[in-house]
Amino acid sequence: MLNFIKKKIALIWARKHVKQTESFKQNAVEDQEKLLISLVKTAEKTLFGREHQFEAIKNVQDFQNQVKIADYEDLKPYIEKVKKGQRSILWTETPEYFAKTSGTTSGSKYIPISKEGMPYQLAAAQSAIFHYISQKDNSDFVAGKMIFLQGSPELEEINGIKTGRLSGIVAHHIPNYLQKNRLPSLKTNLIEDWETKVDEIVKETEKENMTLISGIPPWLIMYFEKLIERNGKKITELFPNLQLIITGGVNFEPYREKMNELLGKPVDTIQTFPASEGFFAFQDDYQNEGLLLLTNHGIFYEFVPLEEYGKPEAKRLTLKDIELHKDYALILTTNSGLWAYSIGDVVRFISKKPYRIVVSGRTKHFTSAFGEHVIAFEVEEAMKATVEKFPAQITEFHLAPQVNPQEGLPYHEWFIEFEKEPADLESFRKNLDDEMRKRNTYYDDLISGNILQPLIITKLKKNAFQDYARSEGKLGGQNKIPRLANDRKIGDFLSGSKFYARNTMSHL
Repeated sequence: MLNFIKKKIALIWARKHVKQTESFKQNAVEDQEKLLISLVKTAEKTLFGREHQFEAIKNVQDFQNQVKIADYEDLKPYIEKVKKGQRSILWTETPEYFAKTSGTTSGSKYIPISKEGMPYQLAAAQSAIFHYISQKDNSDFVAGKMIFLQGSPELEEINGIKTGRLSGIVAHHIPNYLQKNRLPSLKTNLIEDWETKVDEIVKETEKENMTLISGIPPWLIMYFEKLIERNGKKITELFPNLQLIITGGVNFEPYREKMNELLGKPVDTIQTFPASEGFFAFQDDYQNEGLLLLTNHGIFYEFVPLEEYGKPEAKRLTLKDIELHKDYALILTTNSGLWAYSIGDVVRFISKKPYRIVVSGRTKHFTSAFGEHVIAFEVEEAMKATVEKFPAQITEFHLAPQVNPQEGLPYHEWFIEFEKEPADLESFRKNLDDEMRKRNTYYDDLISGNILQPLIITKLKKNAFQDYARSEGKLGGQNKIPRLANDRKIGDFLSGSKFYARNTMSHL
């Protein structure tokens, strides 16, 4: 009876919530401009506000004139002051939390989360679930067990500011009505070593009525593989009431076929776009592509055309200026004190009514050793199209340039960990190259002009990417391996892990 009531209440709440979201979907442009001025007005007396003459800012153009695009290194001096206990630096109040992230150039980053910002992180996740319940007209999963593969909830303190991984911070805010259904146990969640932790999660969950599972795709796959190895059953056989998978952190599409294989049959999936800096978007229609941009969640967005990113006079566009199917570097101003902050993600709009995006790459993750500027979205779409034509199961892949081969022309080297190889690997390789040429005209020109030879595939042994992550101390949690790079650091490690000699067919 209790479960029936819980499901009924969830359905009522979901329908009501979805109706309430129609306003922000229709008024995004106006809401965004009002939000920016509100954020500036609130922070006028902060150190950052005084230094950037916030009192003189009356509109978006004023803001762009006064506040230049910043990365973590630019804001680090202010964050260091906050860490030392100084007040009213970036935001009016001391942050409630620091979300600690791993940086490649800055060491650990400490991203402030204010008392105003934290509720939006939680509301966005809740909204994603409510949209699903309303669209599906089914809330059965709320009566079962739910698991969130996440970092340790153990937090340290820096001058009274609680500090830890975002997923660990969020764990302290799970509503009471979900706590009894939530796994794993606190004891297991506190385990730092990721492989040990997943082993314990498997033991805790394998006999439970799991109905919702959430996590970043590579680590969901690791969890599923361990369950199957231990029980000899596909996931939907083990968890027959599993209704929903929630993913975030990376594009789910390259993992979909592998995931379906482990599941045994498709399970509804919601993709989300959370980060330490904010929760930006989620899939409001689980059956169709695109993530709904959250324009009323305390974040003002700007968009820099990717080809201009990093240039002194790069255009800074707002929602009213964007074009569909064009790549933009994402710039944020938040109610936690980040001002014109470049998060490093690249997005592409696929609709304006409402504003929906796909995450198309990272500003620092690209391959352009020869001027081609290949981005993640292009390689993922090329791989997706090729797998559809030449069926295969891909665990993970990475692209790196080979600028100085021992013989022949330079090329793009694709390191691929196959779960199941295509029947004809050479046809697979040729098609993959053709798909890349369709999506990137610069790459096509380089091939046509005999500057590059067509791509080469290097097949990797099982768990090669996990080995790399482990070597970098980035196994588990929200850590992600870049799809592509402009150097050979990852590629050279993977070359030492390969199972077969690379497919060296060249076409000079």
